[in-house]
Amino acid sequence: MHRIGYILLYICLGIVGVFQIFPIIWLVSFSLKSNQEIFAGNPFALPTDPKWENYLKVFEGGIGTYFWNSIWITVVAMILTVLIASMATFAITRMKWKLSSLVLGIIMVGLMIPIHSALIPLYNMFLNVNLIDNPLSIVVTYMTYNLPITVMILLGFYTTLPREIEEAAIIDGSSVHRLFFRIILPLSAPIMSTTVIINMIYNWNEFVFVNTFISSDKFKTLTVGIQNFIGQYMTDWGAIGATLVISVLPIIIAFIFFSDKIMEGLSASAVKG
Repeated sequence: MHRIGYILLYICLGIVGVFQIFPIIWLVSFSLKSNQEIFAGNPFALPTDPKWENYLKVFEGGIGTYFWNSIWITVVAMILTVLIASMATFAITRMKWKLSSLVLGIIMVGLMIPIHSALIPLYNMFLNVNLIDNPLSIVVTYMTYNLPITVMILLGFYTTLPREIEEAAIIDGSSVHRLFFRIILPLSAPIMSTTVIINMIYNWNEFVFVNTFISSDKFKTLTVGIQNFIGQYMTDWGAIGATLVISVLPIIIAFIFFSDKIMEGLSASAVKG
């Protein structure tokens, strides 16, 4: 009976896997077709004459700039968010001070603020400080919106760390800063991997803020730059498909290499001492 159960489980997982992988295969096939083949042929058929030049078109259209902007904005915002959230969580969970609960509550309020409700106030604020059409406005916004969820994920792990580690470090003459950067951060590597991936996915795929705050092509990211391939009278759908393939590739690679770390980090944050 157990063997039958495992067989049924693997069959179900195989079916789920096919449904998960098929959109990616279809997108790659879509990116290698011409407009005529996309609209006149079978939408699920493989391309009869693969148009690899679609990928060349998107690089000639400036996708290299959009790709680089997505990379550095994602990485900078991710590093700052995870670092600030780690320091804030360490201070809230491992240090004794009167306003720690209040500060945690204020941070958690950020989870209840819808993105679109703050769009106009953020625009006005950045306009007043001359940050419209400036990548710094995007980095600051990503940090602000990702900070609460990052702190929430880190809380479960930081509360389970034994106090003996800190006491031993302090007895050896370690300062608070050295304790955090040399001991606590290395111990929190599994949960940090989870927060890094979550921040990376949000930053990489975000569209609304970039489309609202950025107008110059030299600062646009992939999610917004793809609109340049949509024309008033004709749209190169094959090139759009190629852009989408390039945009999802980093996320897929990240999941392949860090999927184990994500599960390990989520398990670590869920354990209570």
